[in-house]
Amino acid sequence: MTYTAEEMMTVTAARALAGRTSCFVGIGLPSTAANLARRLHAPGLVLIYESGAIGAKPSRLPLSIGDGELAETADAVVTVPEVFNYWLQPGRIDVGFLSAAQLDRFGNLNTTTIGADYRNPVVRLPGAGGAPEIAASCREVFLMLRHSRRAFVERVDFVTSVGYGDGPGHRERLGLRGRGPVLLVTDIGVLEPDPASCELTLTKIHPGRTAAEARAATGWELAVSGTLAETEPPTDEELDVLRRLVKGSEP
Repeated sequence: MTYTAEEMMTVTAARALAGRTSCFVGIGLPSTAANLARRLHAPGLVLIYESGAIGAKPSRLPLSIGDGELAETADAVVTVPEVFNYWLQPGRIDVGFLSAAQLDRFGNLNTTTIGADYRNPVVRLPGAGGAPEIAASCREVFLMLRHSRRAFVERVDFVTSVGYGDGPGHRERLGLRGRGPVLLVTDIGVLEPDPASCELTLTKIHPGRTAAEARAATGWELAVSGTLAETEPPTDEELDVLRRLVKGSEP
C-alpha cells in the first residue's frame, strides 16, 4: 500500500507506545496514534483523557476531550481535579502525548500566542489546557508535530509547556517529576533528545526523506545522529487498521 506523510507519522508514534501501560492523550494526531496502538500491539494500553475518561475505548476517533464516546466506553469517569491531582501530578501515567504550534531545540512547547507581545499577539492560540501538567508530570512525553520552520523555531514565543527549558538541569531546578520529551515524531523523521545536551537530534529519517530536508525545515541548526537510521514503512495491516479507524469503522 502507498501511504501519506501523516500516516507515516501516526504509525511511527503508535509503534513507540509498545510496552507502555497508560497514556494521557491529546486530541488530534496523538489521539489517532494512541487508539491505533491499542488496536494493534498494545491492547492493554489505558487511554486517559483530560475530561476524566479513564480506560476509554472509543469505536471512532473522538472529536474533543468532551466527546460522549469517551465516557460511554471508559472503565471509569472521574472529575477533572481527580485526573490531575491523583493520576497525573503524582507521576502515575507512563506517557503524555502532546502537539503544539511551536517547538524549540529543547522541546519547549507553545500553544498560547504567536508574536513577542503577549497582550497584542499576531495570533492567539487555544491555550494551555492540561498540557503544562502533562509535560511536567508524565513519566515520559511523546510529541507529534509537522516539520516546518514556522513550527520549529529557535526560541518559542511563549513557553506553555516546559521541555528541557534552556538545557541540562533545567527540569531538575524546577522540580518537575517527569523525564520530559523523549520522542518527537514529524512528517520527515524522528527526533530524540541528546543525552548530554538535551537538544533534539534527528535519529531516524522516514523513507524517501533526507536529513537535508529536515535541516531546511528547522529554525535552528539541527543536530543529526551519526547513526541515522531509516524508519520502517507502515505495513499493510497498520495502514488498514489506521484507515478504518479514521473512517470510523471498527477494525
